[in-house]
Amino acid sequence: MTTTDTITDKSRMPADLHEIMEALARVGVDLCRTIQRGALGGSLGAGVGENIGGDQQKALDVMADDAFAAALAGTGVRYYASEEQDEVVELDPAGKYALAIDPLDGSSNIDVNVSIGTIFSIFEAVDGADESFLRPADQQLAGGYIIFGPQTDLVVTFGNGVQMHVLDPDTKTFALVNDALKVPAVSREFAINASNYRHWSPAIRAYIDDCLAGDEGPRDGNYNMRWVASLVAETHRIMTRGGIFLYPGDARPTYEQGRLRMVYECAPIAFLIEQAGGKATDSHDRIMTHAAKTLHARTPFVFGSAEKVDRVAAYQDLPNEEVSALFGNRGLFRA
Repeated sequence: MTTTDTITDKSRMPADLHEIMEALARVGVDLCRTIQRGALGGSLGAGVGENIGGDQQKALDVMADDAFAAALAGTGVRYYASEEQDEVVELDPAGKYALAIDPLDGSSNIDVNVSIGTIFSIFEAVDGADESFLRPADQQLAGGYIIFGPQTDLVVTFGNGVQMHVLDPDTKTFALVNDALKVPAVSREFAINASNYRHWSPAIRAYIDDCLAGDEGPRDGNYNMRWVASLVAETHRIMTRGGIFLYPGDARPTYEQGRLRMVYECAPIAFLIEQAGGKATDSHDRIMTHAAKTLHARTPFVFGSAEKVDRVAAYQDLPNEEVSALFGNRGLFRA
């Protein structure tokens, strides 16, 4: 390690990506400091506009986006695609890589002091800015996130397992604490926004009804529900405790494909989850075989412990009349 290193152990990282990872980590350290200051650093959660997807941008969203774009210049990144920008930005015409990023995931939670984070994905750049990102997720070279919470962690995969690095608040460096992070196979937790229950498909409702039925239902066990509304926080909990996260498409206008973006959120999280032994689907098919059709395209997203994700997919495969029967018999919210 040199005095300029922010990640103290990069021995398990591809050498060509060291500069990019260092840039991401340095901004992560700065964002951690800013977030910890809260209101002392200004109104970080103030609305400052909307992004192309119609989501309200917070002041910290824009600050984080500017910081990452500036830090990544000169690191080998040719194309920079951000959830906060309408189009791909070319940082370095000679760069070899294309980096997609959600600079500040979960920004609606800034003001309530809930864990938020940064999600990133790295591809090899090809001719064409959009084409560098509109490709199957299994072509990613790296995927990861930085979570800002009681501790700040950098979790990343390069296709050979999942590493977790923890920010040491004294040295302002990330130290490797686990080079083989695994999603626990057994858990009795699920995460979904239950307020949308009436809009879900019968298959999703039947699956959740079976969880809610507890030890009196077909799952023969009591389950706990979690919902943080921060994808990074949900992912980190599943990485450490197992369980399942569901953001399905539903019947509301503009929600047919859910609300999570394939390029900036689902592809890198799916990469991480699979490398940690879990599974990630669009509620039926494997996310890692998918390619977004547009930069800001959305997809339904289900991920977590493998057995639970497989069970959701099995519900999707049931004939409609069988799912309807399940829902009719077990629907806990029926009038």
